[in-house]
Amino acid sequence: MFTQFKNIDTAFSHIKRFSIFLIIACALISGFAIYKGFEMASKANGTVYILANGKVLEAVSAERKDNIAVEIRDHIKMFHHYFFTLDPDEKVIQANISSALNLADESAKKAYDNLKEKGYFNNLISANISQEITVDSTQLDLNQYPYSFRCYATQKLIRATSTVTRKLITTGTLRNVSRSDNNPHGFLIQRWETLDNYDEPLKN
Repeated sequence: MFTQFKNIDTAFSHIKRFSIFLIIACALISGFAIYKGFEMASKANGTVYILANGKVLEAVSAERKDNIAVEIRDHIKMFHHYFFTLDPDEKVIQANISSALNLADESAKKAYDNLKEKGYFNNLISANISQEITVDSTQLDLNQYPYSFRCYATQKLIRATSTVTRKLITTGTLRNVSRSDNNPHGFLIQRWETLDNYDEPLKN
């Protein structure tokens, strides 16, 4: 009889250990499943699918510091594009300048006012001149804030009979501001000025 009780006690002890092991295993599996679920959800939240030209493209979010140089260069490029890409149409000029002034502080407004006072935009309209710009390169200093830059660009003044090519060098600094529809990169150009703007020698 005592042997029977001993066997029952041993069996109960085995069942108890097995039950504890099973509970721990279930807890570990559940914890791992929850962790992987959160990881997958996080990755899904960081992935955006964009439809472009009928094709689905995957865009993955990243920290701003990872792309800050790219964003700054594009901000500078877009500012110069809006400020210097002009057609002999007052509405086009106003629309482009307005877009440019959303990306810079009063230094750009002062530059615009100076050009306007000199009759620069009226000359474009009266002479039917279109103006285009291509940013060749941009030097950045990201070691100090606000970030400083120097932009090298090529301007083209297109007339009915000729095209004049000019080299443009500008400089300034950038500080962070809130992103918006008018300022998608969230930067503001400060102390913007033109260092040089000269006609490129004619090629023989």
